[in-house]
Amino acid sequence: MNGEINSGKVLLAQPFMIDPNFKRAAVLICEHENEGSLGFIMNKSLDMKITELLGDFPEFESYVHYGGPVQTDTIHYMHNVGNLLEDSQKIVNGVYWGGDFEKLKFLISSEMVHPGNIRFFVGYCGWSSGQLSEEMHYGSWLTADMHANYLFKGRPENLWKKAMRNKGKNYTVIAQMPDAVVWN
Repeated sequence: MNGEINSGKVLLAQPFMIDPNFKRAAVLICEHENEGSLGFIMNKSLDMKITELLGDFPEFESYVHYGGPVQTDTIHYMHNVGNLLEDSQKIVNGVYWGGDFEKLKFLISSEMVHPGNIRFFVGYCGWSSGQLSEEMHYGSWLTADMHANYLFKGRPENLWKKAMRNKGKNYTVIAQMPDAVVWN
């Protein structure tokens, strides 16, 4: 097995994963229980602002990200202002999931929450009971520790490589592999 799965861990897709939803994906696991697992792809930006999706949302310069292939008609958010936003669920230090949506809109309107504090997602990743463990067994994923900077600093398109490099020397080689085998 390639690491223990827990809430707050990052799943890194192996470089040759074929599924286009998860190619070079870095997924933050937010729930991992006997019934199944739930997470968000952190490194797939969409060319769309949150205000384009939600009509009753305050003016806000924040882009939306593809969270995963499940329920792509839903919006979720991860942020670093859990102390301001009631009903937020702490995932790891500096990273919270969800919270009171009306309060979030108020905080944005009051300029207490800025685009650098939050990341919006369309859809999520979901695995049924035992499915993720099976995928781990077959080598589809590696696990890594989560750092709040993965979400709130840097460019999402560089996250997979950065997280691989942060795992250590052996994974630095994997991070340098080209996107397609034919590029070798």
